[in-house]
Amino acid sequence: MPRSSPRHFLAAALALLTLGPAGAADLETASVERRQSPREYRLDGVVEATNRSTISAQTSGQVAEVLFDVEDYVTKGTVVVRLKDTEHRARLDQAEAELEAAEARLVEATRDHERVRGVHDKGLTSKAELDRATATLHAAEARREAAAAAVTQAREQLDYTQVRAPYSGIVTERLVQVGETAQPGQRLMSGISLEQLRVVVDVPQNLIREVRTHGKARVQQPGNGWVDATRLTIFPYADPASNTFRVRLDIAPGTRDMFPGMLVKTAFVTGSRDELIVPERAVVQRSEVTGVYVVGADGGVALRHVRLGRNNEDGTVTVLSGLGLGERVALDPVAAGVRVKEAAKGKRNG
Repeated sequence: MPRSSPRHFLAAALALLTLGPAGAADLETASVERRQSPREYRLDGVVEATNRSTISAQTSGQVAEVLFDVEDYVTKGTVVVRLKDTEHRARLDQAEAELEAAEARLVEATRDHERVRGVHDKGLTSKAELDRATATLHAAEARREAAAAAVTQAREQLDYTQVRAPYSGIVTERLVQVGETAQPGQRLMSGISLEQLRVVVDVPQNLIREVRTHGKARVQQPGNGWVDATRLTIFPYADPASNTFRVRLDIAPGTRDMFPGMLVKTAFVTGSRDELIVPERAVVQRSEVTGVYVVGADGGVALRHVRLGRNNEDGTVTVLSGLGLGERVALDPVAAGVRVKEAAKGKRNG
């Protein structure tokens, strides 16, 4: 006698489970519902850091310290490279001394101007003498302003010897060594921020119109479901080699388990469609078959094979085939299975 295949055995088991109705008065049920859901087109994308930059020197000086290396985490405002500042401090001291001298000359010029103006008001000196005193006062004021500006510039140049991180992130490249002489504009260190990420996707040109129209997309987190993109940036031109449009998907700060360079799934809304849904907890797996227990109008319970689509965030699952609108499904598959077995047992005993 030929042996039955597992598939034949499974079909026989399904047939047995659907023999006659089983009582289901106390089973909790839910109706198969129809709703309008977004139609999505899925594409692969690459995660990249929104903030990715290279720090350059803003003043000249010998590199005294490099405080971080590749793969080190740096917080915003932390000093990452120090340049030798002896010359810059000397310039600042000189500028401050010149400022003090300019302020002293200004005080003296102010006193002289007040004295000459007082004498002129009494008619004891000429207007030319007053004009000379006024010109001297204005010159002293200008020298004082120039000296103050020189102090500000010298202090800024001194601050430039402490190269700081513009944002929190990870060092990706070290471009300078201790002892080198850095010049303004020379690259010192590169880094990326993990606080703000985005996903770059190449979208086929036949979809770009729908993507522009709806402006919605989401990104799949590795192991953590989906997150909605906070903004879409669509490049206004296509790549002539691939005929695709580059689209950037911004994601909310603090999104976990995503890092620059990762390949992730994205879903762009391209329209809408009607679909049937049932609660996800009504679905049961029996060997190779996915099914639900359907409760008929007469209260009978039967296992129905179904083909399912995606799991939705609200705890429902999309039904592609096997169920009709309005049918009732048992929300406790274990209890429903017990009712079916009891009914089958009663038929055999009867």
